[in-house]
Amino acid sequence: MPYQSLLEKLKSSADENYRIFHGRLLKNDKIKLLGVRIPALRKIAKEYVGRVDELLAFPDEYYEVTFIKLTAVSYLKYEDFIKYIDRCVALIDNWATCDCFSAKCIKKHRDEFIPYVLKYAKDCGEYTQRYALVTLLGFYADEQYADLIFETVENCDREKYYYVHMASAWLIAEMLVKHYETAKSFLLKNSLDKKTHNKAIQKALESYRLSDERKIYLKGIKR
Repeated sequence: MPYQSLLEKLKSSADENYRIFHGRLLKNDKIKLLGVRIPALRKIAKEYVGRVDELLAFPDEYYEVTFIKLTAVSYLKYEDFIKYIDRCVALIDNWATCDCFSAKCIKKHRDEFIPYVLKYAKDCGEYTQRYALVTLLGFYADEQYADLIFETVENCDREKYYYVHMASAWLIAEMLVKHYETAKSFLLKNSLDKKTHNKAIQKALESYRLSDERKIYLKGIKR
């Protein structure tokens, strides 16, 4: 059976020590792990690019199977990718799968993909919102999309969801590094909750891409 063949391939690449290590990072005992490293998963996913419908029919019994599904879809051309995007986002149930689901085809279709970003940002799910935020981080951290980024961060459930809070801070920190004056002006509005405001500054301070002068200023506007 095709699914059993995939499981056999995954189990042959499994590493028990890595399974334990990765499980600790995921912090979710409900997720079943085999312990296969990401390079091996991506290699297997490439084998299924032409068989996405078959792949998506497999049960999501293990983290690795879901990871392969999303990765295979991320390798598709944009017009094919968007046919599956809703089904894929619905499968995300942890931060690691979310952050690794990054389709390079979005880069050349950023404006076309904005409606999807907005839709997911308005969803009530923690990882659906996080997907919107990490997609903005990966493909939209440019001056021209600053308003989109700031409005999305303001409107998401930062105080309700830990992983939304962290993604929001990460995104604002990246904007501080890339577009300092624009992001600084946004922070000075004080439209964010104190926790996210300070976490964004903390993450920006960790970057080697900011000057000491700017870091000193940012420390001074912590709340």
